[in-house]
Amino acid sequence: MDRPQLPLNALRAFEAAARHLNFTRAGLELCVSQGAVSHQVASLERRLGVPLFRRLPRGLALTDEGLALVPVLGEAFDRIGATLDRYEGGRMREVLTVGVVGTFATGWLLPRLAAFEHAHPEIDLRLMTNNNRVDLAGEGLDCAIRFGDGAWHGTQAIPLLAAPLSPLCTPAIAARLSAPADLARETLLRSYRPDEWPRWFEAAGAPSPRLTGPMFDSSALMAAAALAGHGIALAPPAMFESDLAAERLVRPFAIGIELGRYWLTRLNSRRESAAMQAFAAWLDAEAAT
Repeated sequence: MDRPQLPLNALRAFEAAARHLNFTRAGLELCVSQGAVSHQVASLERRLGVPLFRRLPRGLALTDEGLALVPVLGEAFDRIGATLDRYEGGRMREVLTVGVVGTFATGWLLPRLAAFEHAHPEIDLRLMTNNNRVDLAGEGLDCAIRFGDGAWHGTQAIPLLAAPLSPLCTPAIAARLSAPADLARETLLRSYRPDEWPRWFEAAGAPSPRLTGPMFDSSALMAAAALAGHGIALAPPAMFESDLAAERLVRPFAIGIELGRYWLTRLNSRRESAAMQAFAAWLDAEAAT
């Protein structure tokens, strides 16, 4: 069955007039005369059989029927505009929405994003940062980069990057340290995972002190506190290469413990799109270098 022909010009004229509550200003926006807008709105009202505006001496007021139509048209025109914006260079850009744990986003992914955009101009990449707590389906994510052991129910996990944890601190604090046991005299910054420092001291062959330092929900925040001289962070050096290279942070002891790694994850029930495949292949190649 043929679809009824939509009066697009009349709908666009009504939507503009409803935003401005003025036919003249709507006409200026649409590059037509005030009379043309008024004519289009009147034709739409005749077609619908209801008034959409009350004509007042100093402008317009929407009727209940007009108020009901405005949000529907606004959303429809916004969606059309957003879709048209995705066409570039004769092809449609594919949206890829990725959740990324904040430390990985700032320490590894952002410095490399320009390379991805250059290699894949057809992909409209949208990043949503988190603190490793993510709901792929609930947040509308195509995939997510997470830290852990790779065992998430109903999820496919592809290993990306190892991330051993080591103490990181300012050079001034490092100058006071000659052996792992010296850390007991310093403020040890903690994450929400309570076993990290005890596991590190075990690997270093030193007793673990009582931990009372501030607690953080991301390694990026913890490293920022360490940069400010508030204590020693136990964090992945691979995520803070620029700070280490500039010697804003130093690694006083080479001992590292691996309690997890970064993974690219997606729901088993989620069909893998061409954009997801391209992003996964690019991540794998970057991680390998």
